[in-house]
Amino acid sequence: MLEGTVRELEELFTCKEEEPRKQDTSSASEEIEELEKFIEEAHQQHVEVPGLDTCTRTTQEEGHGDMGGDTTTIDEESAAEVGDVPQKKEDRTYTMDVDLRPPRNPRIEKIGIIVGDSIIRNIRGERTVDNQLMARTAGNKDIRSDEEEELDANEGDNNGAQIDAVKDTIRNLDYRKNSSPVQLLAFLKRPEQESWDVSRSAEIMEATIQLMKAKVHQNHKRSLHVTDILSIEVLSLIANASGCLPYMLPPKCPNHCLAKKYRHITGACNNRNHPRWGASNTALARWLPPVYEDGISQPKGWNPSFSYSGFQLPLVREVTRKVIHASNEAITEDDLYSHIIVEWGQYIDHDIAFTPQSTSRAAFIRGVDCQLTCENQNPCYPIKVPANDTLSAGMGCMPFYRSAPACGTGNQGVIWGNLSAANPREQINGLTSFLDASTVYGSTSALENKLRNLTTNEGLLKVNTQYSDHGRDYLPFVTQVPSPCTQDPTADKAERIECFLAGDSRSSEVISLAALHTLWLREHNRLAKELKKLNPFWSSETVYQETRKIIGALHQIITLRDYIPKIIGPVAFNQYIGKYQGYDPTVNPTVSNVFSTAAFRFGHATIPPVIKRFNAQFQDHPDFQNLHLHEVFFSPWRLIKEGGLDPLIRGLLVGSAKLQMQDQIMNEELTEKLFVLSNAGSMDLASLNLQRGRDHGLPGYNEWREFCGLSRLETQEDLSTAISNYSLVEKLMDLYGHPNNIDVWLGGLAENFLPGARTGPLFACIIGKQMKTLREGDWFWWENRPIFTKAQRHELEKHSLSRVICENTGLAHTPADAFQLSKYPQDFLLCDQIPGINLEAWKERYDQVGSCDLPKRVANGDFILCSEGGKDIAVYSCHHGYELQGQEQLTCSNGKWSFQPPVCEDINECEDPLNPPCHASAACKNTIGSYECLCTDPYDLAEDAKTCIDSGRLPKASLASIILTIILIISWTFAGWLVIWQCRAHSIHDSAGMNVIKDGTKLSKDIASSKCYEVKNSLQNISAKHVEKV
Repeated sequence: MLEGTVRELEELFTCKEEEPRKQDTSSASEEIEELEKFIEEAHQQHVEVPGLDTCTRTTQEEGHGDMGGDTTTIDEESAAEVGDVPQKKEDRTYTMDVDLRPPRNPRIEKIGIIVGDSIIRNIRGERTVDNQLMARTAGNKDIRSDEEEELDANEGDNNGAQIDAVKDTIRNLDYRKNSSPVQLLAFLKRPEQESWDVSRSAEIMEATIQLMKAKVHQNHKRSLHVTDILSIEVLSLIANASGCLPYMLPPKCPNHCLAKKYRHITGACNNRNHPRWGASNTALARWLPPVYEDGISQPKGWNPSFSYSGFQLPLVREVTRKVIHASNEAITEDDLYSHIIVEWGQYIDHDIAFTPQSTSRAAFIRGVDCQLTCENQNPCYPIKVPANDTLSAGMGCMPFYRSAPACGTGNQGVIWGNLSAANPREQINGLTSFLDASTVYGSTSALENKLRNLTTNEGLLKVNTQYSDHGRDYLPFVTQVPSPCTQDPTADKAERIECFLAGDSRSSEVISLAALHTLWLREHNRLAKELKKLNPFWSSETVYQETRKIIGALHQIITLRDYIPKIIGPVAFNQYIGKYQGYDPTVNPTVSNVFSTAAFRFGHATIPPVIKRFNAQFQDHPDFQNLHLHEVFFSPWRLIKEGGLDPLIRGLLVGSAKLQMQDQIMNEELTEKLFVLSNAGSMDLASLNLQRGRDHGLPGYNEWREFCGLSRLETQEDLSTAISNYSLVEKLMDLYGHPNNIDVWLGGLAENFLPGARTGPLFACIIGKQMKTLREGDWFWWENRPIFTKAQRHELEKHSLSRVICENTGLAHTPADAFQLSKYPQDFLLCDQIPGINLEAWKERYDQVGSCDLPKRVANGDFILCSEGGKDIAVYSCHHGYELQGQEQLTCSNGKWSFQPPVCEDINECEDPLNPPCHASAACKNTIGSYECLCTDPYDLAEDAKTCIDSGRLPKASLASIILTIILIISWTFAGWLVIWQCRAHSIHDSAGMNVIKDGTKLSKDIASSKCYEVKNSLQNISAKHVEKV
């Protein structure tokens, strides 16, 4: 019945008139009425679509706005939060809590069962366990619905396509079985669950629209816009069904006094007028319009015949080999800056930007595994590699996945805003844009909860419970094990050292980066314990938030005071950043696409090929040798089992950064050995960077020079004025044909340095402009007067990275400036001589909390005190996984609190019918403060921790049956042969004495032999039946 209903719906989608239908209210109402009839009919037939409800979200009242059963559409006002559309200052009807995930409308969910059932369900790849088992038993790769067959039959060369790419993705991402470089990169780029959900919803929406456009084109034999066929209301229904709509709506910001005291973990509501500015899981900002080959979504270089300024773009791998690659022996060391400045740049980059890759590892339309194809099939955008290239792996290409689109952009753009205007594809930033130490605390409430130690009242972060570094803490391990991190080849097989858990998922990428994450974990816990001693009446939440605020401020200070001036030079710093003038609510702090994808990746060219480890005298360590970069990828065991942080930190302080030279742009550890694991192949970071820029549609080199007020370079002679190495200029012109076409990342790297800088004028401009927006547009910037007291700001300014190292390692000496290359011992100071923060500026007296006694603490939650309108207020909150029952705010009046404290009750996520936490293939088990998805044998939980996938092994029950059957067969066979042996022995004995045995006795022996023969046959038959049953 469902198949017929979907076909009827497709007929509804396909306009019977040849002319486009006008989108008037009456036709929209008729469409919706027809849809509802189909829905009612389907529900009367008890139609169920496994897991479809997990991708339908919209808003309801209960603190968000009453949908009243009506459909929500998004106009230009809401679209302004995604792009650069000016936002209207009007009251919004629908708002959301800062978690950006509102409850959904049941009516919309029902419509979603029909709308796109043959599209969305298949794109999501949500099959039941039974269907997977049937497919495996039948020997088929997949089970295809009638709708898929019908769709494929109408898709021309795309016939035979498998649309359930997500299912194949979950299999391919099961890194526990195989960790290739491509899968390690996928693990590195896998976002937190909320970012995954946003990305997946956007891709479902995009693929659905693409399929609908193909359907429209097929029926009309000419190009028509989807909105010529479908009303806005129906398109909005599809938007709800995909799950995109809620992520487009602005969050509902809290109004209590804490809103301006502590930043939200997601970065939302930093700016009350633009609450999504800088928040996690929102689109990267565009400073220039993107350049896509179809004007909407196709990356640069997608079509080989497409030309730019009369030339085709060169293959990125060819650019790497001819221009970027340098051998390890050929690199030049920086004589000014230490290796740790390189690591700080990477660490800070991971604080402000993370662009998730596509959630699928297979093509959406044809279902081809991206690791097995060299064709451009979204999201597959492979990097072409020459046949004789070391990275070809016999395929002729290196797998590459497009970044996930932001909801409401690209081919989904027909849903949002002005339908007559193009709405090109944008990319997501999974992190907060702000310099807020999200590397320490995360960018979502769920991750923050994983990182916190809620068993004490000291506001601490969790630490490793298995290993310690001479009494100092390590980062905890990830909970999903086994993780893809490499293991000590000499260790016992039972011993595993997993990847580290930190605020950013890339913390285990290299051990030097893990060292910085570890330093800040230790610094948070050190400061929290000291603050608790100073203010014993502070609640655990107060201690945590105050410490988090200090750590965030230190990240800002070290970056803007100590790091950025060295990178862009003093002249550019004064020109683009200058002195702090205070918070500016008109400045959008959202990280820009060009900054994240190109300019701030300049640091890749400064990474040295070797990581050094020194002893206490800052000489080569006798036990722990220096390591090439490819030996430390995803190797936290080297940190734990090879001396801890101290030898590594010494090497980072004394070792040099690589000097970025125009003929030595990137060393071979990154261009030939990225994520190399034995013989499993490797990747090329330079090619990945170039391809990512094209994937994001970044305009060319000259467009960005013009954006920064620099002159355009139109000829080879012009280019030589910006790049002094004429050999490099010739190579660039030979590859690109025209300076316009040079990829902005490479063009910016190749420029001559500014005086006192480590970048040229283009990157100095982009980095400087971005840092200014991050400072001016952040209400919680440490210099903004309401955030810290004058005394506190004075203490914060004293602190430095050198002091953090002194406090949290065994080093007794450090340079005054950790980023400045120093020689031991002449350039080092005793740690006692390095200034540090005095926390006395944070000390409060007990009577400062007001006339009321301290409010009562609640289990699984906590409170923070603040003042508003001259009154003391206690604001309660619950830990993640619990919901607050009662009053959130208590006001102190006449020596008493206005209400009884609330309680925090466990949320039973498994009972949520509109937003089930587990895939339909898994069983949900509620746990205290969380939930668990369980799989039945022989299925395993996939990497998303929600979906059950075929493990490839037999069920335990079947295995037991097989073992039992084998035992029975062996037993019966042994018994049969024993009987036969006895019969034969008896027969021989009878034959020997036959002459003396009477005829009657001989007859009885013959009968006995006959019975032996019958027993033998019976045993063989029994064994055969058991084998047949198995």
